[in-house]
Amino acid sequence: MIRIIIADDHPLVRKGIKDVLEEENDFKVVVGAAFPHEVLEGIRDHNPDILITDLSMPGRSGLDLISDVKQLFPKLPILVLTMHPEERFAVRALKAGVAGYLTKDTKPEEIIKAVRQIIGGRKFITPSIAEKLATEFDRDLDKPPHEILSDREYQVFRMISTGVKVRDIADKLSLSIRTVHTYRTRIMEKMKMKTDTELTVYAMEHRLID
Repeated sequence: MIRIIIADDHPLVRKGIKDVLEEENDFKVVVGAAFPHEVLEGIRDHNPDILITDLSMPGRSGLDLISDVKQLFPKLPILVLTMHPEERFAVRALKAGVAGYLTKDTKPEEIIKAVRQIIGGRKFITPSIAEKLATEFDRDLDKPPHEILSDREYQVFRMISTGVKVRDIADKLSLSIRTVHTYRTRIMEKMKMKTDTELTVYAMEHRLID
């Protein structure tokens, strides 16, 4: 029996994924978690074979959760199933150690295929992600500015670019306002920009925000 944990903060989404997975006789969803701490507790208590997680989680980002899981349970494979388009997070997630990346408009049979392939010890990468990885490898010495940001800096950068205020960023990410200002300063320095408007224009031009 393949034991699975689903991490998504929407109950209906968790149920939908569970229903798709448990149509397979050898798949069993042992935990449906809405919060990062529930994911970690579920892994400790149920020793799953795979974690399927969204990238949008309450309190912390999915990339933060992935980092925690890889540090505490390095052998547990992770499949990202998210609403975020591949061009925004796929390469970053794969570099963080996930075994596969799918968007929520994926057909159910593709999710089943991904889980089986990952359980079999292989990564599940769509052709478009493979192309992005190849491009990323080719341009390592000439990266666009947003690619040199850390995961947290990239998260703050996207929030600033969509007009989220510093105080709200601090609340959402459980950071101090001073820490958010520090991240903003680093982002501006790395991207060689001076205003939030410049960040927004850049993010829109590179399709990093809606």
